[in-house]
Amino acid sequence: MLTWRIEVLHLKLKYTWKIARNASDEKLNFLVQVTDGTFSGFGEAAPNIRYGETPELLLQQYQVLLMAGLANINSMEALIQLLQEHLPVNSLRFAIESAYLHYFCQHKSIAVHHMLGQKAPGEQATCYSLPIMEPGLVQEFIRANNLNRFNSLKVKVNHQEGLDMVQEVLKATPRKVVIDGNESWKGPDELMNFLNALDPSQVLFVEQPMPASHAAAYAHIKGISPIPLVADESVTDIADFQLLQTQFHGINIKLMKAGGYLNAVRLLQETRKHGMMAMLGCMVETSLGIWSAMQLSSAFDFVDLDGFLILEEDPFKLVREQDGILYLK
Repeated sequence: MLTWRIEVLHLKLKYTWKIARNASDEKLNFLVQVTDGTFSGFGEAAPNIRYGETPELLLQQYQVLLMAGLANINSMEALIQLLQEHLPVNSLRFAIESAYLHYFCQHKSIAVHHMLGQKAPGEQATCYSLPIMEPGLVQEFIRANNLNRFNSLKVKVNHQEGLDMVQEVLKATPRKVVIDGNESWKGPDELMNFLNALDPSQVLFVEQPMPASHAAAYAHIKGISPIPLVADESVTDIADFQLLQTQFHGINIKLMKAGGYLNAVRLLQETRKHGMMAMLGCMVETSLGIWSAMQLSSAFDFVDLDGFLILEEDPFKLVREQDGILYLK
């Protein structure tokens, strides 16, 4: 019989993390461990309120899974069946699945990436995300944090000051940028005014500028947008790729949204099948979550795995960053 445990990770941030829908100075994640007394596996859950994930709900669902027989699981197939019968939120599902898969791989002396059918992870460039701030503070923020060491920067924006924010970033860096709207724009006309004001030679793509529910609006502007559009909130553990193909040029896959390694691989395969750009993203996570994502990173076109870099202190130190490149320890 396996022993499972969960503990809270209170993570303080280096600075206020502000996006279009909220702001925070700390993050509450969870560490899940499974062990047989000799071998152990760990997984991280980073709940996101955008998807109805709260710490209280996550802990409640974890207890349900324990009562349903989580400790008696003896195969990945049995675990998947249990998670389907008592479906937890995606971040918890990922934490439990990854903990068990890490345990299994340690027990069988199999590399995690090999188990997932992926190439071995190596050095990985990542972009770095700037939170929303007063445009006048941008240049000093980039200088103080030495952000020009990254190959590209992601700019979190809202529809009110988005253009000013982007322009200030481009004054302070020679790097190309990604723009992340986090569903801030409410209509296609206002969004097109913003997109047309951008320099396509300086902007790689724009992530999810309008709400996921605005399918028709996305389909209307995809063909006329001067900047490629990438889906984020429109993709969770499930995705209608026939519809997404009419709305976006690319897909941002996050393990916390996908609900597990196995489903993330499936989403990646579907992205490729439909000829779309594949981006690997993250939440605000420790290096455990980032280490997990790096097991898949070699298969993606663009990688945004900076979530552990905004923590005041990372508790696990499984990944290090130097000159914008991530290295597994």
